[in-house]
Amino acid sequence: MSQVLDELLALLKLEAIEENLFRGRSQDLGFRQLFGGQVLGQALSAASQTVVPERHVHSMHGYFLRPGDASLPVVYTVTRVRDGGSFTTRSVSAIQKGQPIFTMMASFQGDEPGFEHQAKMPEVPGPESIPTDRELLRRNAHLIPERVREKFLCDKPIEIRPVTQVDPFNPKPIEPIRYVWFRADGQLPDDPQVHKYVLAYASDFNLIASALQPHGASFMQRNLQMASLDHALWFHTNVRVNDWLLYAIDSPWAGNSRGLARGHIFSRDGRLVASVAQEGLIRVRQDERGAAGRGSA
Repeated sequence: MSQVLDELLALLKLEAIEENLFRGRSQDLGFRQLFGGQVLGQALSAASQTVVPERHVHSMHGYFLRPGDASLPVVYTVTRVRDGGSFTTRSVSAIQKGQPIFTMMASFQGDEPGFEHQAKMPEVPGPESIPTDRELLRRNAHLIPERVREKFLCDKPIEIRPVTQVDPFNPKPIEPIRYVWFRADGQLPDDPQVHKYVLAYASDFNLIASALQPHGASFMQRNLQMASLDHALWFHTNVRVNDWLLYAIDSPWAGNSRGLARGHIFSRDGRLVASVAQEGLIRVRQDERGAAGRGSA
């Protein structure tokens, strides 16, 4: 297991303070504020620890309320909303400095038989011949602001190979569709829950950026403010993030300083393992005070 992946697993393994109350460490990825994927993965970890093992998460819906501070831990409070005959519902609040920064509802269900169908996996080149996103950034390292350069270029726990390659330093308008291969950069434990936590973490990468593509814009622009506003994730089956997964993303709409993005996540053999939706803030500033990366809403 790589050191950075080991660090991610440590982030997702929360400290139980008392019943229904957990604490997680934070990591700075260079955005100044907490990466949304960290909060998603930790909130799911907190909720799952209050549910019987026979029930598995099938959906989670969250709102990002305030920017998180990457230098501080996050406290997660879990409310046991319902333990029904078929479904279990949990509410989670993520708190820093006495204020909620994120709130989430998650639903869990046991295995049941029923109708089955799924969307077809897009036909795209395999990941082996595609360079990683870090390789693409390193070719233009001199263009990355110095204060975030090291964070952008350092090893990451998720290996990302973009089929749709967008030059963040000189973007051109293209249709709002992108395909990305990704996997954990190392072997994860066999625990299916851990794979879902890591998938929740990884699902926040690349998503809202698709809404920039028709406009020839990039998150590297100093006058662009971006932030995740909400995030929905549906788990359709067990998933192994050790193996390559294809993230098929599109943005059907943008307006009023917001953008909407949708994603389908497929296993290498074509199974639809998860679906994602997110709305994000995309605000063009009238001055140059903004900085590369995400800002608060």
